Amino acid sequence: MERKKFYITTPIYYPSDKLHIGHTYCTVATDAMARYKRLQGYDVLFLTGTDEHGQKIEDKAKEAGVSPKEFVDKIVTGEKGVLDLWKLMNISNDRFIRTTDDYHVSAIQKIFKKMYDKGDIYKGEYVGKYCKPCESFWTESQLVDGKCPDCGREVQDAKEEAYFFRLSKYADRIQHLLEDTDFLEPRSRVNEMVNNFIKPGLEDLCVSRTSFTWGVPVDFDPGHVVYVWVDALFNYTTALGFLNDKYDDYEKFWPADVHFVGKEIVRFHSIIWPAMLMSMDMPLPKKVFGHGWLLLDGGKMSKSKGNVVDPYILAQRFGVDALRFFLLRTFPFGSDGNFSNEALINTINVDLANDLGNLLSRTVSMVGKYFTGTLPAQRQADPLDDELEAMVNALRGRYEEQMEHYAFQNALSEIFKVISRANKYIDENAPWVLAKDMEANGVRLATVMYHLLETLRVCAVLLTPFIPASAAEILRQIGACEACSTWESAAAFGGLRADATVTRGDNLFPRIDVAKELEELEKAAAEAKKAALPDLELEPQLEEKVDFDTFCKSDFRAVKVKACENVKKSNKLLKFTLDDGTGVDRQILSGIAMYYKPEELVGKTLMAIVNLPPRKMMGQESCGMLISAVHTEKGEERLNLIMLDDKIPAGAKMC
Repeated sequence: MERKKFYITTPIYYPSDKLHIGHTYCTVATDAMARYKRLQGYDVLFLTGTDEHGQKIEDKAKEAGVSPKEFVDKIVTGEKGVLDLWKLMNISNDRFIRTTDDYHVSAIQKIFKKMYDKGDIYKGEYVGKYCKPCESFWTESQLVDGKCPDCGREVQDAKEEAYFFRLSKYADRIQHLLEDTDFLEPRSRVNEMVNNFIKPGLEDLCVSRTSFTWGVPVDFDPGHVVYVWVDALFNYTTALGFLNDKYDDYEKFWPADVHFVGKEIVRFHSIIWPAMLMSMDMPLPKKVFGHGWLLLDGGKMSKSKGNVVDPYILAQRFGVDALRFFLLRTFPFGSDGNFSNEALINTINVDLANDLGNLLSRTVSMVGKYFTGTLPAQRQADPLDDELEAMVNALRGRYEEQMEHYAFQNALSEIFKVISRANKYIDENAPWVLAKDMEANGVRLATVMYHLLETLRVCAVLLTPFIPASAAEILRQIGACEACSTWESAAAFGGLRADATVTRGDNLFPRIDVAKELEELEKAAAEAKKAALPDLELEPQLEEKVDFDTFCKSDFRAVKVKACENVKKSNKLLKFTLDDGTGVDRQILSGIAMYYKPEELVGKTLMAIVNLPPRKMMGQESCGMLISAVHTEKGEERLNLIMLDDKIPAGAKMC
């Protein structure tokens, strides 16, 4: 019998900078769902990738002094880039698409031409507002307080020749799709889309640009590049081989079973995407699920805002599985969640260390201690067994119900109810008491141990989508064979051999010292932030011009340092006694004490502007200003006094 198919995707991420924990959240959720479906026996295709075109990328590459392709290559395939991150996080994607891939580019050109030939794309002029970070066009009425309604940032005026997609043509069909089907979830997203975008009137969509060149060229009209959302959205089909020869499983897997996307791009996936598919006479995806944001200090994590959390640091300090678990255990998938390092550590300590890790460690240790690692086959039932058995027997069904609704948090909650009950079961049966008389109680003790091992087995099978490496290790330690590590085996209690043999391993989830770890995380984050800063930053040159006469009014002179000392009660100021060539000592105060020791400067020839009006600083008069050069290295300001050749006499004019 042919296996059932399941096609799932993340959005394709925009590589304008390193990806953060918010992107990781979506990808881990998608991975968990893909693994769950594989566990069930489905033939799964899991797609992720990167959306690499657009004005923002072009501008960033220009700032970095590289080509756009070089810029995105560094972020996608470079060290600690996107591919490295997904490898670290144990992401099991079957395919990875880049919108710069040749097969995708050629397919997009064909798609654009097909919609043009149908009359759904036409040429006009775009006049309106444009948000560069979001790559989104807006009308004046759609702005919120004059800013982008998606990200809240400034927009700029845009006017250029462009092609438009007849989005308005499909407004009624899209409204029906949203309101009368379960195409979009959670349901709250439907109301947002209909009330904010469809009911006010869908306007035709700008789908080409002429003001930049980094994009898929419109092959029948040179100078135009395909707007990023046409380019990006059709990746879900081109990655299957639609209108290209790279792959050949479009017929097998399309339509997608579900697109997981962040709520900020739900509009594109639930309105624009189905409308374009309708234009192409293609089947629509079965579902779009718009998950919430991870919030930090009350706001959305954003590369442009700089409030991101580095998943590399967290995974390396706490383990990949611990981080994966936290993301899906802590936050309801359809809602926003507040991220904090403290919440991460507490989740690891409570759920993984105290509950799951402790249950595994105690059980394996007791089987080793009381039965030298192998249980006897004899059993002695007791009413104390009934509740735990019933919960284990019911667990897969309860778990499946939640997973089918993408309620990862609830699915994990069902598992941990059983784990908690198993820990209570240990206390109820007191194995250490039973072990005092093995002749009388040995069979009963073996029964208790078997119940604990079985609970661990079923829970580990169902935890596999979430913590794949740790779940495999649990199954290894308890002696679970391949046949009793399957989805089918998790349906009922009793899969392990009666004479199961355990193998003790390392503590999977050691407890973490919260205060100590939070301090270390702050240090690691600061170091990572500093390392990510540019090696050198220079103040931009002033655009405002000054006339020659104004410049000549400034009197720059060579001065020689006769004495230099710290100013009392000031950490910043040095007091200079200077020979300026007039025969009268000049006093200048300068806030450079953090860069120089006074004794280093005595005898040096410096440059000063001497016709500034005197000013009081810390109760002392400063007559002029010493000239310095300033720049920034790795986020730290550097200052160097302009030092002149000692052959230059005091008072020499600089010109």
